[in-house]
Amino acid sequence: MLVNLQGPWNDLAGRLGLLLIPHYNNPIIFFALMLVVVGGTAALTTITILGRWGWLWREWLTTVDHKKIGVLYILIGLVMLFRGFFDAMMIRTQQAVAVGPHSPGVLGALHGYLPPFHLDQVWTAHGMIMILLAVTPILVGLMNLIMPLQIGARDMAYPYLNALGLWLTAASAALVMIALFVGDFSHAGWVGLAPLTELAYSPGVGVDYWIWAIQIGSVGTTLAAVNIIATIIKMRAPGMSWFRLPIFTWTSMATSIIGLTSFPVLGVALSLLTLDRYLGTHFFTAGLGGDLMMYTNIFWIWGHPEVYFVVLPAFGFISEIIPTFSDKPLFGYITMVLASFSIAGVSWLVWLHHFFTMGAGPNVLAFYSIATMLVGIPTGVKVFNWLFTMYRGRIRLEVPMLWAIASVLLLIIGGMTGMMLSIPAINYIVHNSVFVIAHFHTMFMVITFASFGAIVFWWPKVFGFKLDDRLGRLFFWLFSTGTALVFLPMYTLGLMGMTRRLDYISHPSWWPLLLIEVCGIGFYLVSVFVFLGMLYISFRDRAKYAVTEADAWETSRSLEWLTNTPVPFYNFAVTPIIHAVDEVAWRREKGTLHQQPERYTDIHMPKNTGVPLIISGFALVCGFAMIWRIYWLAAASFAAIVALIIIRSFAKDTDYIIPAAEVEQLERDARRHPHPLEDETPESLGIGGGALPPDSGAPAAGRHND
Repeated sequence: MLVNLQGPWNDLAGRLGLLLIPHYNNPIIFFALMLVVVGGTAALTTITILGRWGWLWREWLTTVDHKKIGVLYILIGLVMLFRGFFDAMMIRTQQAVAVGPHSPGVLGALHGYLPPFHLDQVWTAHGMIMILLAVTPILVGLMNLIMPLQIGARDMAYPYLNALGLWLTAASAALVMIALFVGDFSHAGWVGLAPLTELAYSPGVGVDYWIWAIQIGSVGTTLAAVNIIATIIKMRAPGMSWFRLPIFTWTSMATSIIGLTSFPVLGVALSLLTLDRYLGTHFFTAGLGGDLMMYTNIFWIWGHPEVYFVVLPAFGFISEIIPTFSDKPLFGYITMVLASFSIAGVSWLVWLHHFFTMGAGPNVLAFYSIATMLVGIPTGVKVFNWLFTMYRGRIRLEVPMLWAIASVLLLIIGGMTGMMLSIPAINYIVHNSVFVIAHFHTMFMVITFASFGAIVFWWPKVFGFKLDDRLGRLFFWLFSTGTALVFLPMYTLGLMGMTRRLDYISHPSWWPLLLIEVCGIGFYLVSVFVFLGMLYISFRDRAKYAVTEADAWETSRSLEWLTNTPVPFYNFAVTPIIHAVDEVAWRREKGTLHQQPERYTDIHMPKNTGVPLIISGFALVCGFAMIWRIYWLAAASFAAIVALIIIRSFAKDTDYIIPAAEVEQLERDARRHPHPLEDETPESLGIGGGALPPDSGAPAAGRHND
């Protein structure tokens, strides 16, 4: 039975009458609305003037190409990263100006410029966006982009599901952005602190926005995890045994196993909370037979493995970048694989350290303390292997290498503070302080630095030109300075007793450190403009930065650097036969890097489809309708989703064939500069088109020249 709601509700419009009762009136929201309206209008007008709607629909909105899907994931992640950054900027500036009892208040705030109800929403949105809608899409996008190339696949195992996962993530992000202007967002923290999420304490729609955005996005992430696992298991090139997989592919596998097994747990927690809010059950209502600690346990059973869901791909980025710019194989390949899966396994045994202070017994505390410390062993193995890879290597401090080295340094800092927090006695002292905030932000900076390094590293492979080196270095140093100025003072403030989620600072002695944090935010802000300038200038001068070789960095090692730059839509003209872990380095050493087959065969490729975009559009409508309790609209949109899924299941015309002659012509067109003749090798280097099995008598690779 549906619960009785506070405020207006009717069968037709649900709770939309709440929009007539504004909770706060802040010009910041109006400014954000105008920014979105002006920016969106400008973008739509530009596309219309250029006549690019047909191209946008054919090439991007309906694509099932894993590379374009990866780019779109990263684009969503970067947009939400900037949104989350501006939330962080508001948090830090609010705290810096709301210091002491005599600090003035403006825009309805007693101190500073953000009223507590508004600031609580900013806290929640910042955490949820950064973890689930910024970092996660960027990492899933990079896995989509690179992993199939690293294993010699044409595409993902399930291209249609891949597109569906992307657009469900986009729908999740859209719901969060809509909450900025239509209604409000949750004020219960990104973890959804019980009982604050219960209907009695959050009678508005904010918590509902939070629930449905996460639920829709989680389905997309789970689909992506299934796809990555299936692709790695079933679509590896001939000769690519398990222990010839690149490390990034291994970390993608470990990450996806975590995602597949943990995100459904989050779905259960939010489903129970949804039943509490919509049907009046009391799973988490302490006064009515529920248990709020049950929610905390279920959430962190997902939450801590999810931390490694986002950090393991970053370890994979570092493991690809450092060997390339050290011109050496990765040290300790087997131990790196074992370390990745050890981290993934132990991640399930440590969730209770998030609430050491709940009053558990000494045996429970000892178990989770030791389990937390165990994570440091495989992580330390990775750090030492990276250092040994660089030892006596021919190190080139290119921009990706700068990001990778800085990421390792941050990992050491974050790891040491994590070991401190694993000790219950220390955890009792600094629990719920900004010391903890500084620690996990340091770990997320490990991911951020590694991700920016990966974007610069693989950019030329995807787009065919490098990013501007001078602005890339400036962006790195500005971003690094901002990181130091924001988070080092935060560690100190935590040890001084500053707790998290403060809208007012009662100790004036903390103000200098808070001011340093604001200076760090200023460096971050400047770095944002430098990053955007780097993208613009690099695109404008793309002819100047064009890459004519398959290997943009000349010392790359894994398989994605074998195919043309930029990567053709079919990835490989021939399915490569794998001989070593570092296949490109092996071919470079053997002098067979540029050999081509004597003939080609047809290539089988999936067709584009608009069904995933349409399904996700209905999912967005369904989520919005459930948030505002417009039940007829929710039922209609859900029925449309089911109908589309059924109709799609009967589709037969879902793929096409690229004729061998066309493949050959495309390859000829892609070779801008012929390579010197290289000696033949008796070993087969590829099979035509991937349509033939390894033992079918496929032609050995010929020469690169026509």
